[in-house]
Amino acid sequence: MDVHPLVTTDWLFEHKDDDNLRIIDATVFMEQTDEGLRITPGEEAYQLAHLPNAVFANLLTQFSDVDAAQPLTALPHESFVHEARGLGIDDDTTVVIYDRGPVVGATFTSSDWASRLWWQFRLSGHNKVFVLGGGLPKWKQEAKPLTEEIPLTAAGSFIGRYRPELYATINDIKDSMYDEKTIIMNCLSSEDFRGETNNYPRKGHIPGSEHVFFGDLSTPSGSLPHEDTLRAIFTSTGALDPEKKVITYCGGGVAATWNALALASLGKEAAVYDGSLNEWMSDKENPLSTSSE
Repeated sequence: MDVHPLVTTDWLFEHKDDDNLRIIDATVFMEQTDEGLRITPGEEAYQLAHLPNAVFANLLTQFSDVDAAQPLTALPHESFVHEARGLGIDDDTTVVIYDRGPVVGATFTSSDWASRLWWQFRLSGHNKVFVLGGGLPKWKQEAKPLTEEIPLTAAGSFIGRYRPELYATINDIKDSMYDEKTIIMNCLSSEDFRGETNNYPRKGHIPGSEHVFFGDLSTPSGSLPHEDTLRAIFTSTGALDPEKKVITYCGGGVAATWNALALASLGKEAAVYDGSLNEWMSDKENPLSTSSE
């Protein structure tokens, strides 16, 4: 990928009224409550305030296969094309996606809900797609305009082209666990990686995984770290070796897309294991490790 996957708030402010630009609010709120983890779409927040000309995309229903065994499973290509057209997307539309942050109360700014939809667009062959660095929080902090007005949108003509090399299945993981030509990258926190939390029904990570926490791949302003910093982080895992394939995963295939975006900014394409630990842990025969090595 030759074009950087993030755009700045200043760039978007300058281009927000361009005819061939579609801005998408992909906000999802994920928060820990006394009853457990709660995940809700951000549509009500969108209706109260959003970027001018932005449309809303519901990642939990509209852009997930609700009939799949695992939550947040990516749509089949034909279904994604249908939903993208409903947002007014053509094959030459420039798409900019934003959210309101990864987790309610998070101290890091990685826009992984926006990158989740970014990855789905690229999976269906739309490359003119970008994430707004810093999302709505940065836009609002800079006193840039917000609105309640919901734009009228004519149906688009998006066709795309499915890119299976960006999608990894559980069988791909099983085939790659001990393959020196494949880097399997866990994108969760160090505590999750070592099995020190109760966030998942089983503890640990897929054996042989490298570890890069997605929250470490953003700056306070919402941008990616400097290229040299990113290269150092990923080089230490072997992920930038041109002879090696990279598969990222997390809990449910969301945080993993931010690591895929960060790698794309360095010109490295990665596949995302869509089922991630939700699927892997559902079968007790699938091994896990709590080693920090």
